[in-house]
Amino acid sequence: MRVITGSARGRRLETLSGDDVRPTTDKVKEAVFSAIQFDIEGRSFLDLFAGSGQMGIEALSRGAKSATFVDKSRKSVEIVRKNLNTVGFYDKGRVIHADSLSFIDTITDLYDIVYLDPPFNTGMLQKALPKIAEKVKKTGVIIAENEENEALLQKYGEFMLDRQKHYGKIKVTMYRHKDFVV
Repeated sequence: MRVITGSARGRRLETLSGDDVRPTTDKVKEAVFSAIQFDIEGRSFLDLFAGSGQMGIEALSRGAKSATFVDKSRKSVEIVRKNLNTVGFYDKGRVIHADSLSFIDTITDLYDIVYLDPPFNTGMLQKALPKIAEKVKKTGVIIAENEENEALLQKYGEFMLDRQKHYGKIKVTMYRHKDFVV
C-alpha cells in the first residue's frame, strides 16, 4: 500500500494483517481521488473507520488542510499514527480512538469531505450516513465504500446521490448537498 500522488507520492504505508482487514485498493483509491480532485485543496477530511489511515493520508498528500482519523481498534490507531509519522503529516492529522458512530455525535465543526469504509454488511454504514449528513458543509462531499450488494438510499438529510461506481465487488457512492448535485 502506498500514497499515489502529491507531496508524499510513493511512500509506503503499513497496514494491519488478518481476515478482518480490507484495505482500499489502489484502483478504488485512485478513482475516488480523481472524482474529488478539485474538492481537496485546503479542505478538512474525515476518515471514519480509518483502518490504516490511507485515505486521509492520501488527502493530506494532495493538499487537504487537515485530516481526522477515527477507529475503534487500538491497533489501527497505532498504525495511523505510525503512517502519519512516516509521511511527515503528524501535525496535520488528528487521530481518535473511538467508535465511529459515537464519534459522529461529538462533532461540532463541519467537515468538507467524509470518507466512510466500515466493515461490510454490518449495518454500520446505514446508521452512519444519516448522522454524518448533518456534520458536512453544504459544499462538501460524503463518500461511502461498501460491498456491491449492500443497499444505500438515494438521499441522507440534505445530501443526495451524486454518483456511484462499481469496482468488482466494491461499490463507491458519493453524495453531495442537494444544491450542488448536477
